[in-house]
Amino acid sequence: MDMETLLQYDWGRMAPEFTILLTATLLSLIDLCLPKRTERKGLFILGLAGIVIALLFLINQIHLEPTLILMDTYRFDGLAVSFKFILLVGALLTMMLAMGNKMVNQGEYVYLMLTALLGAMMMASSADLITLIVGLELLSISSYILVGLQRRSQKANEGAMKYVVQGGIASSILLFGFSYLYGLTGSTQLSVISELLPSVIRSDVQGLLVVALVFIFTGIAFKLAVVPFSMWAPDVYEGAPVPIAAFLSGVSKAAGFVLLLRLSSSIFTITELEPMVSALLPWLAVGAAVTMMVGNVVALRQTNIKRLLAYSSIAHAGYLLVPVVSFSPLTVENMWFYLLVYLFMTIGAFAIVYILSEQHETEGRDIFKGLYSRSPFLAIAMTIILLSLAGIPGTAGFFAKLHLILGAFSGTSVELALVIVMVLTTILSYIYYFGIIAHMFLRKNPFSFNEIHIPAYCIPLITSCVMVIVVLGVLPNIALDFYHNHVDFVNLTKGLWNGVIK
Repeated sequence: MDMETLLQYDWGRMAPEFTILLTATLLSLIDLCLPKRTERKGLFILGLAGIVIALLFLINQIHLEPTLILMDTYRFDGLAVSFKFILLVGALLTMMLAMGNKMVNQGEYVYLMLTALLGAMMMASSADLITLIVGLELLSISSYILVGLQRRSQKANEGAMKYVVQGGIASSILLFGFSYLYGLTGSTQLSVISELLPSVIRSDVQGLLVVALVFIFTGIAFKLAVVPFSMWAPDVYEGAPVPIAAFLSGVSKAAGFVLLLRLSSSIFTITELEPMVSALLPWLAVGAAVTMMVGNVVALRQTNIKRLLAYSSIAHAGYLLVPVVSFSPLTVENMWFYLLVYLFMTIGAFAIVYILSEQHETEGRDIFKGLYSRSPFLAIAMTIILLSLAGIPGTAGFFAKLHLILGAFSGTSVELALVIVMVLTTILSYIYYFGIIAHMFLRKNPFSFNEIHIPAYCIPLITSCVMVIVVLGVLPNIALDFYHNHVDFVNLTKGLWNGVIK
């Protein structure tokens, strides 16, 4: 690639990525130069500023036409813009939450969180298998280190070790599947692969394509914590600091579904591939159903609140697989809305868990006992968040689940069965969600103190999460209309079904 070609690219479209990259680089250099015992809180503030600037650059790109750069390996379209918005907002909220944690004097947390964010953003814009893997590994490796940075914590070490081993296995399986795609088509570009696969299907090596699809789906299932590949999630959530657990639950999960949507929209919707995909969909449906059931059933027995939220996160991954099985023009819209709502629900929940666990020095469910008498603000906020996670009408979580159900239900037996499982497991989740609410309002305070100290920065964080849940619970069209009016929905739909940008 010569200099003239490089200069022709619209590099301004990568302003959000460049901002995050420069911020992470700058913060790492500052951290190296600061004396060892100097407080690093200023690095978190600079990290927040970098994310805000990147978010402003992204908002400025909403109305721009879709385009490809870097030899058609990096794509800017509605899917990229809409999901980068979720990723940046999620990183902003988790960075705010991390400011008061014990990690505040470890500068590594700031720029590792930024590099993880950068990897997720790369995945959202990837139009090539190589950039997808680079973004995925940048996110994964940064996350491994973030989980294990508390070197003196046995749970952190255990969680990080399991995360590294199983994450490495997942990446290897995914790469193995990608290597088959490259071997069959001779290209790593998703648009070229989508053009060449029909001829591969008509050849004698179509069996290898089935192998590729199986390995790719399996690798993605590991990353999404889909049962039976979800065994790492509870231990990682329990061992990680609360802000990092929130980051994994919100930002990392959204990035995993971006990966799935990129591949689904470019490759798995090819007409000639329909028989193979149709043969795999029942297995994906079984995975979704089992994930919903296992996540909610095992959550019933959890006494550690972070493990409970981990199994809840596994269940929500199952919910999000329901529209993937019935891949339709509404799939991306419904998944985007669900992930947006889930981001605020899970980060708001982890913020309250962080406040209580820091003050009580335990992460058991008992920290919620008598919470209303000690802090009505936290009790009411947590109640609204839990009602939304449970999908109670009047909350954003209800409309998010309703859209998933309506978008997935088309009358086929597989989809009907998935909808039934989703409804039944949602009802089952009421037991542990309402159990926490009962602890807050109906149980006596077992602790020797009555006051709950709420850090000043946590008040706007929790308030904003609750307000979004309430407002979108009453007026969900605010987010959906924004998506339709400001995201290039027509071009995005074309990209879904043609595999290329028109």
